[in-house]
Amino acid sequence: MWSTILRTFASRPRQTILPASRTLLLDIARYSNQRIAVPLRSKKPKSNKPTTQYFVDSRHVRTIGGNGGDGCVSFLRLWCNENAGPDGGDGGNGGHVVLQATQDVKDLNHITSLLRADDGEKGTTKDCHGKNANHTVVKVPIGTIVRNPQGKVVGDLDTEGMMFVAARGGAGGKGNQFFKSDLEQAPQVAEFGATGEATAYTLELRSMAHIGFIGLPNAGKSTLLRAISRARPKVAAYPFTTLKPHLGMVQYDDYEQIAVADLPGLIEGSHKNKGLGIQFLKHAERCNALLFVVDVSIDEPWLQYHTLMHELSMFSEELLTRPRFIIANKIDLPGADRNVEMLAHHVDVPVIPISAKMGTNIAEMLHEIRVVYESCRNNETPTEQQDVPPPR
Repeated sequence: MWSTILRTFASRPRQTILPASRTLLLDIARYSNQRIAVPLRSKKPKSNKPTTQYFVDSRHVRTIGGNGGDGCVSFLRLWCNENAGPDGGDGGNGGHVVLQATQDVKDLNHITSLLRADDGEKGTTKDCHGKNANHTVVKVPIGTIVRNPQGKVVGDLDTEGMMFVAARGGAGGKGNQFFKSDLEQAPQVAEFGATGEATAYTLELRSMAHIGFIGLPNAGKSTLLRAISRARPKVAAYPFTTLKPHLGMVQYDDYEQIAVADLPGLIEGSHKNKGLGIQFLKHAERCNALLFVVDVSIDEPWLQYHTLMHELSMFSEELLTRPRFIIANKIDLPGADRNVEMLAHHVDVPVIPISAKMGTNIAEMLHEIRVVYESCRNNETPTEQQDVPPPR
């Protein structure tokens, strides 16, 4: 079936194929003569317990630096000298809130909405300074973008170990020993510790997954992710079952792993923020390649593809330049074979017929996913070529 559909595209006029689609077909032809790694199927059974894990690619946080410790007002009294002079120590500095890029974490699910650093200790007598507070270091994935409340990018953590000081801690106050001078031998004044900074940020991931499933509600995206990975997104017969993206890893026999994201379903008018459209479309920006999951059991399934392309084009023209092809799902239902052939004539990208529920043509689909992944890895991805777009 897949070879027949490719021959159908080859027989069509060249001007009807978009440049991005022609490039994808050339990539498939180039890799067809090469050895492509075989995807591995996990033999370990999945857990039957309900899961609440999902992938978080954006998080609004409020960071508060630690307050500095207060200085101390004290006078030293010895057995031989009751007026030995001031001995109030300085307060300790408050801790910073620091974001550090690392490979140890993959998303922002572990980050809470409030990040607070510890306060410095107060100064004490006998010139004892208060202890400086430890900095609060929060690990974030490599490629995290930090935006201020105005939407301006103030930090881009794209290297292992890179740090961004999100909120500075306050300086410790000076004790009365600091204010001693020739004119003032017994100062009875000390400083309060400075208040730490309080700032709000929006953390976003530059890249969420290599492959993203795009489709209307109930197209079978969650079922497909369950079939190719160990992810367990919720599957039900009603629309909008998936409200947050789920991530699964596809493993190959050459130890390569491809991240595949199940994105929430889009509806007509999503670019106008109908439902949660803008939030859903932002997930698609963080995927290097887009796979359109279309339900071919309904009449005129190509209208779903045109609707999805319209929503993506209205949101960002750059999304249309990314590698893409269509996954014709639910071919096990009656009348689906005829709809697949008609779908191939109404669209300008390759079509792969599968059945996520029955497992039909899953191996062929994973083979083409690896082809697209190799082409994206050899060429610079679109998300690395352009500047970070402003939030919508």
